[in-house]
Amino acid sequence: MSLMEVVSKINEVLWGPIMLFFLLGTGILFTIRLRGIQVRKFKLALKQTFGGIFSKSNNNDKGGMSSYQALTTAIAAQVGTGNLAGVGTAIATGGPGAVFWMWISGFFGMGTIFAEAILAQTHTEKIDGEITGGPAYYIRNGLGSKFLAGFFAIAIVLALGFMGNMVQSNSIAEAVYSAFEVDKLITGVVIAFLVGLIVIGGVSRIASFTEKVVPIMAGLYILGALVIVLTNHDQIVPAFSMIIKGAFSPVAAAGGFLGATIKESFRYGIARGLFSNEAGMGSTPHAHAVAKVEHPAQQGLVATMGVVIDTGIVCTLTALIILMTDSIYTGNIGIALTQEGFARGFGNFGNAFVAICLFFFALSTIIGWYFFGEANIKYLFGKKAINVYRILVLGFIIVGTTMKVELVWELADMFNGLMVIPNIIALLGLSSLVINVTNDFEQNFNKNKESKYTNN
Repeated sequence: MSLMEVVSKINEVLWGPIMLFFLLGTGILFTIRLRGIQVRKFKLALKQTFGGIFSKSNNNDKGGMSSYQALTTAIAAQVGTGNLAGVGTAIATGGPGAVFWMWISGFFGMGTIFAEAILAQTHTEKIDGEITGGPAYYIRNGLGSKFLAGFFAIAIVLALGFMGNMVQSNSIAEAVYSAFEVDKLITGVVIAFLVGLIVIGGVSRIASFTEKVVPIMAGLYILGALVIVLTNHDQIVPAFSMIIKGAFSPVAAAGGFLGATIKESFRYGIARGLFSNEAGMGSTPHAHAVAKVEHPAQQGLVATMGVVIDTGIVCTLTALIILMTDSIYTGNIGIALTQEGFARGFGNFGNAFVAICLFFFALSTIIGWYFFGEANIKYLFGKKAINVYRILVLGFIIVGTTMKVELVWELADMFNGLMVIPNIIALLGLSSLVINVTNDFEQNFNKNKESKYTNN
């Protein structure tokens, strides 16, 4: 049996029903125990998030970000190729109803990501004078398991820092070559150069990059998608009807063109939704850990907005483009299905538009994933190993553009699955701390009383 076959078999188990049950179940648990905080505090979350757009990180305290910068760094990782290719895969394999279950995963995922941000905020450390944090820290210091913490740190460095970034650079090179016929190796060198310029400046430059680029890239995609949606406004109601009917009908909407059952619709919708917004995977807490806020729950609320933007807006618009332009009937899957939708909406410009968006989506994801990996390199080896890590990442980026990445995708998925396990264990084991911090926020901090968790 080849390595590809072995890894594929492992992924079938890792990303099977049990993993999806625990990821979704953790979100449901926190939603219940926090009394639907993503609904109750939605208005406050909006204010906390966008009220800080123009605030700057305090440069006197190295390694920190403003709350808004932390969110854009998290979104840089969340909003990526999965929003374009992942949605296309979910619809092609699970039918239009998969989109409904994607929304469900996003709703409950807001509870999970709120908890992750709180735990990250309450277990930060200073390493060589720089603030850092993430699951490895709350697993070791909160859960008390050095083994699980080290296991997580190694898995995320391999999954995102190395293999994941190879996949992202490959996606950029493929899209640029398809649209503009630029040699893939040249694209790889350019990507590595741009990434190197950004990451060599450390946390402050990464934060500065994401707070400027992420709103532009997301805005460009949303604007383009809205143009097509409004142009085909008569198809809005039928599209939503397909989604709702497909989620609860024994056969997918539109006459069962795929024969997608409720089970398939649920499976692919939940899976792609969780993969896209990364709730429970342990990646985004690295950004939320270093945010400058007065109370951990404030950053928890900001974190929920990342899921709203990723799943609620970007993924939904991608799905509508596919359904409203009838691209779903072409037999395409993944990114090809999304490209077909934009090609039908924008004509010849459609492919170029997707290529440009994919470039910025994947580039920002590389930056976000680099940052998450760096936090764990610090955990494992200290700050002295960062330069070696940077060189390796840039090398992997270039190599990734020149190779077939089926095996790399499978390996990245495998290590992604492995890093979820210790993070979910920590989330469940430390759930009482999340509840206590949230109650303190609502009962004390939010009412100008003395708060145990206020950061002065």
